[in-house]
Amino acid sequence: MSLAQTVEADLKNALKSRDELTTSCLRLVRAAFKNQEKEQRRPLNGEEEIKILSTLAKQRRDSIEQFTKGGRQDLADKEQAELNIIEAYLPTQLDPQAVAQVVDEVFAELNPQGMKDMGAVMKEAMARMAGQADGKLVNQLVRQKLQNS
Repeated sequence: MSLAQTVEADLKNALKSRDELTTSCLRLVRAAFKNQEKEQRRPLNGEEEIKILSTLAKQRRDSIEQFTKGGRQDLADKEQAELNIIEAYLPTQLDPQAVAQVVDEVFAELNPQGMKDMGAVMKEAMARMAGQADGKLVNQLVRQKLQNS
């Protein structure tokens, strides 16, 4: 069962149980999937679905940060609830040590010479951890390692 099918089944269950938050969040996810399918004119594969979910999760994290800074805890709580729903469909996130280990492996293979190689390192690291690590954390670790070498 693909992620899109799982989301569709869960949406039906949320509609039946009259769970408004889950219903609205899953409708948003389903719409993002359908928009991408229309854009590409073909069904999505699992990797593309995970990428869309990761983008939606990142948007929620950014919104939570902005709402918290703006003193709107009610909106931050709503975004957090949506983030929890979206994250349930994402692969298990790697802990920071595992992310650092993958970054170390990429460094060993690519042997970057400085900040000019950051794009190549990021591309390879993110490909290996597709949907399993936050891009901000990976970026931070890569930047730190490049500046120290």
